[in-house]
Amino acid sequence: MSDPEEAEKPKQTFQFIRGAETDRREYDWGDGADVVRKALADSLNAKNVAFLLGAGCSSLRVEKAEVGIPTMAPLASEFTETHELDVEGLPTGAERQLLVDQLGIDIGAAEYARNLERLMELLHSLRFSLGRSSRADAKIQLATVESIIKKVQAFLWTKCTQGAFANGDRSVLNLYETFYRKLVLRDRSLPRPWVFTTNYDLFNETAMDRLGLPYANGFSGVVERRFNPATFRYALAEQLDLTSRKWSAVDGFVYLCKIHGSISWTEDDHGLYPIREAAASKEPGKVMIYPTPAKQNASLGSPYADLFREFQSRVVREQSVLFTMGYAFGDEHINNIIYQALTIPTFRLVIFVDPTLEGDIAKLKALGDPRIWIIGGEGPAAGRKAHYFDTIIEQFLPQRPSERIDDAVRKVLEAMSPPQKAEEAE
Repeated sequence: MSDPEEAEKPKQTFQFIRGAETDRREYDWGDGADVVRKALADSLNAKNVAFLLGAGCSSLRVEKAEVGIPTMAPLASEFTETHELDVEGLPTGAERQLLVDQLGIDIGAAEYARNLERLMELLHSLRFSLGRSSRADAKIQLATVESIIKKVQAFLWTKCTQGAFANGDRSVLNLYETFYRKLVLRDRSLPRPWVFTTNYDLFNETAMDRLGLPYANGFSGVVERRFNPATFRYALAEQLDLTSRKWSAVDGFVYLCKIHGSISWTEDDHGLYPIREAAASKEPGKVMIYPTPAKQNASLGSPYADLFREFQSRVVREQSVLFTMGYAFGDEHINNIIYQALTIPTFRLVIFVDPTLEGDIAKLKALGDPRIWIIGGEGPAAGRKAHYFDTIIEQFLPQRPSERIDDAVRKVLEAMSPPQKAEEAE
């Protein structure tokens, strides 16, 4: 006989909302997952496919411990939290008090405790105005603001470069590798997929490098890789016939566009191409990962203007599908581009998110638009969510026959690679 407590245990269910259709019912895992997989398989065969990966994709908790990079809300909460004693790398009590007393700003307010980018917009705006003030106390206030800006930058850089993922844990990287293995198996007659991300980390690049997938990220060169948006117009092809000059697009090519910058980008004074890509350094330095004041306007500067232009160009076109993962619609500039795309009849928006969220998600849900799909809810097991990146990869993205071969190749590489020397392992 079955355990009565187990029989009474509620089923894990999720929602698959497709506009105003009547079956907004909750799906159970099993048949429900098959329904989503079939629907996504059709969408992935659309002419133009793009993905928007937010901070949630790089966050993963294993046994209640974060093995990836926390999302913006916990990062902001950690940075803005007050402490009885000053903590190295965080705003001091004196700095916080000066902002409150002289500028009337509490960085622990709810608006900033949820979003570090919002705090950075405020700090950059203060730096701009205080730097031009003739008041006697402006210099002291400016020094305080610049000190906190540097601390935010160092804090974000540390979170993106240090953690379990930097010390041998491959959980998050494996998810990204699986994502790209599933993504690239599109018909070569269709345009190559685009991946846009607001994340600063290097999980995307590392995953594709380890899979041997070629990709374009807007940089060209070898010794000095510099940002040149013209490279987004290039495609990778193989020559089939030397005599007749026949070419064919290479399978597995991906366009990667990091619209908020990266920890591997730095800025120098090299004329037309001042943005350089290099391996992540050991110090924040001039790494371009930070929001600037009034982002809606500041994004007009290079390279952000070019990156947002690519996002708009790829999304706002006929027969396009945009999948958003780990993104809760917290960026006004990105949201506006998505909403523009919804004016195109053949555009489809597939959102993996908690369907009970307020704000923009609630508004999109209330539209009852059949082109807007919202997938989220409880995961297949307790503690997991249907809209988390690991569940999307493992349960919803269509299975490809070649994945079995990929897994077999990976196992061969792991089994046949030379054992690590004892002294290296220590």
